[in-house]
Amino acid sequence: MTGASSLPQREVEGENAVMRFGHTFGRWVLDSLLPPRCMLCGEMVDEPGRLCAACWQGLDFIAEPLCPCCGMPFAMPVPAGMLCAACLAKPPRYRRARAALVYGRGGRDLVLRFKRADRTDMAAGLAALMRQAAGPLLHEAELILPVPLHPRRLWRRRFNQSALLAQALGHQAAKPVLLDGLERVRQTPSLGGLNRGERRRALAGAIRVAPGRRVMLAGRAVLLVDDVFTTGATAHACIRALLGAGAASVDVLTLTRVVRPDIV
Repeated sequence: MTGASSLPQREVEGENAVMRFGHTFGRWVLDSLLPPRCMLCGEMVDEPGRLCAACWQGLDFIAEPLCPCCGMPFAMPVPAGMLCAACLAKPPRYRRARAALVYGRGGRDLVLRFKRADRTDMAAGLAALMRQAAGPLLHEAELILPVPLHPRRLWRRRFNQSALLAQALGHQAAKPVLLDGLERVRQTPSLGGLNRGERRRALAGAIRVAPGRRVMLAGRAVLLVDDVFTTGATAHACIRALLGAGAASVDVLTLTRVVRPDIV
């Protein structure tokens, strides 16, 4: 009886060993043909989606102390749970926002290389950086959604960088991703150079929940994913639509965020 019952277990262990060998051998072949390189400078690294030591040191990671609501870093230690002046004056519609990196130096270079140099292969590595910064936002999320692109801009760029990041995050954290939950129904001008109020006016009515997706959002804790958090105007346009569709809450996770120079 013992021998008969242990045979399937030995077979499973053997199959697992073969699968591990196949994966390791496949990685060895791939790395031999295409050695993994740093996402920024191209120097050889141990694994795909990594940064070399020099480029890693050139990044400004966002860490405590920071505002527990918007995630803006504080210039000096503050009491636990203390909100920044902006969140106290006007609480945002999102529950929490976090970003992995300051949008400057290496952070800006990562975004531009990913978004404008067609480096879609960077998505998994960048998502891993975001995952480290997400903490409870990712753990508590019931559904991940990307900030949408207008169809014309998507056609020109050929991919939505926020969707690639959301997809990679969902895969790494085993969370469901709704890529078409939001849509841009009106093309907006470039938001660069516009202040917060101008950005919000430009985005008014431009983003909505896609038809047929409201039922998937009702009562869910949503994690909204984007590459850069600047003034929060784009995030707020998305959040307005999501909460209007019945989402229970919305957190925001980005790869980078713009931080005041006196804080960095």
